[in-house]
Amino acid sequence: MPTSQHFQISKIVNLIVHLAPKSVLDIGPGFGKYGFLCREYLDCWKDRGEGYGKFSTRIDAIEVFEKYLTPVHRFIYNRVYVGNALDLLPTLETDYDLTLMIDVLEHFDKDEGKQLLMSALAKTKSLLVSVPRDLGSQGELFGNEHEAHRAEWTAQDLLSFAPGYQIRDNVSQIVFMGADGDDFSIASIISPRHLWG
Repeated sequence: MPTSQHFQISKIVNLIVHLAPKSVLDIGPGFGKYGFLCREYLDCWKDRGEGYGKFSTRIDAIEVFEKYLTPVHRFIYNRVYVGNALDLLPTLETDYDLTLMIDVLEHFDKDEGKQLLMSALAKTKSLLVSVPRDLGSQGELFGNEHEAHRAEWTAQDLLSFAPGYQIRDNVSQIVFMGADGDDFSIASIISPRHLWG
């Protein structure tokens, strides 16, 4: 679906605000919720922008299904690349401070998912991934064949790619990894009961 679980929003946004990235890549933005929240809390909330609509944080996206894109995306994101992230990531000339893959990875089979994770880690300092704990059965939705669930991922699967943390959540596997993955100061912004090292 072009959306994700609401239970994880505060955990993910707390981490993003703590990291204060100057550049973000949102892979599979769907409705654009996390791009919107990044824009709000990295620019507007902290008053880092140069004025409303003239923002200082670079926020880009890769969306495979062009029909999901709306005028909101054009306002929130600096650039939206349309196509498969597997194909587009290696061609991007920009590296990012943080890449988001929120409820995206389960739509790739394991081999493609591994490729996607490696490509993302090569283009970013840090990667935040969320996948459903219970994959369930989901096929094509909204005329989008890419909505089908293809593979289940555990936190251990994800953490085998880079150092990081699992953030405790009953509905989703949320994993932060990459350059700051061994920085235990991150634990200070997440309650110890929400963090698995």
